[in-house]
Amino acid sequence: MAEPVAARARQTPGAGRILLWLLALLPMLCSMERQVGYATCRSIADLSAQGAYGVADPGGQIVDSCNVDRSLVPASVLKIATVSAALAILGPDHRFRTEFYLDDRDNLYLKGFGDPTLVSEEIIAIGEQLRLKGLRRVQTLYVDPSAFALTTQVPGQEDSDNPYDAPVGPLSVNFNSVPIDKDAAGRIVSGEALTPTLPIMIELGQRRPAGRFRVNICAQGCNPDVRMAQHAGELFRALLQQGGTPVAALGGVRSVPAQGARLFYTHQSRQTLTEVSRSTLQYSSNFMANLMFLACGAKEFGYPATWKKAEQAVHRELASQLGEATADAIVQVEGAGLSRDNRVTARAMLQLLTRFRPQLELLKKERGAAVKTGTLTGVYNLAGYLPGGQAFVVLLNQQVNNRAAVLDRLSRQFGASSPAPSRQTVSVRSRLGTEK
Repeated sequence: MAEPVAARARQTPGAGRILLWLLALLPMLCSMERQVGYATCRSIADLSAQGAYGVADPGGQIVDSCNVDRSLVPASVLKIATVSAALAILGPDHRFRTEFYLDDRDNLYLKGFGDPTLVSEEIIAIGEQLRLKGLRRVQTLYVDPSAFALTTQVPGQEDSDNPYDAPVGPLSVNFNSVPIDKDAAGRIVSGEALTPTLPIMIELGQRRPAGRFRVNICAQGCNPDVRMAQHAGELFRALLQQGGTPVAALGGVRSVPAQGARLFYTHQSRQTLTEVSRSTLQYSSNFMANLMFLACGAKEFGYPATWKKAEQAVHRELASQLGEATADAIVQVEGAGLSRDNRVTARAMLQLLTRFRPQLELLKKERGAAVKTGTLTGVYNLAGYLPGGQAFVVLLNQQVNNRAAVLDRLSRQFGASSPAPSRQTVSVRSRLGTEK
């Protein structure tokens, strides 16, 4: 039987007294630790019973926090992790490419690699380049989707009409959403000046009341690859013909033949990855974030792009930036924050923000702060940098949106006014969709 502590203490008086003192002090220390932690969390207990927050100085030292290691659903603040990894893997000057192949029968094949910037303006510029290279007519226009091999669409994506639930694919135009303007007589036209009225708009607008809408192309259910090929084919055909290049027919989905077709033109996106990242964060574009995420996987592990390749590539890069333990606390199954299987802790986000500080100008600015919101039903988060320069994160997984009030308290504590989130009313955002 082990000798009682008190007996051993009597045999070695000096060491024993120290041991007895430590044993007596231990419950007090534990109690103080609990009280300090409770006191810290108590400052927001009326606003969030289960939330977490943290504030770190510019060097990354945490100066205030509550539940800093609680794993919570991040929503769109996860886009900061996606952008941080993408800028490192792809490079800030990376430009997305799209390839155009032509065979001896004047059939044109469009092969995309996930360019998120293929809007009508960009396609008009592409048409001009094709004509400069000698394209005079197209017999049949085909879309080759082989650069992606997605077994499912975006994890966490809902079956809704909203642009933020649009599918993603290797050739995606106008953010895979269409602008519909329907008058009282039932006439449907395009809701954008540079985008012609397309058959897909008539199809998606028939069952809608009069009004102006922007809906994703799978609003009424679809095979994503087929619908994306339809949308891209119709838009390219309309804009090529508008520019003087006739297109006799659309052929839908078809891979570039191994023989008999030559690479006619390779288009590089006019926007660099830095510019795409700014739009992704400031407009909270789920579409852009997930195409960046998939591009990371393809760069690291080769095409075709898959969700698993993207997840592995981004995790490996975050582990390189932040260390394995911190990267493990950032669970990321897609790039936008749509899935509730994503997880982060406040501590991990603060370390990520410390690393991300040189890119803070990519975030939206409000009242001198740089912020990124994250919103799902029952999830109301904020992350960024206070006007004083401190990194902060607020993770509220609850039904009541108190994030602005929590941030207000933190801002007062650190001597700065609160950068309360505002509603954005930017025309580009209507294409991108808003976070949930």
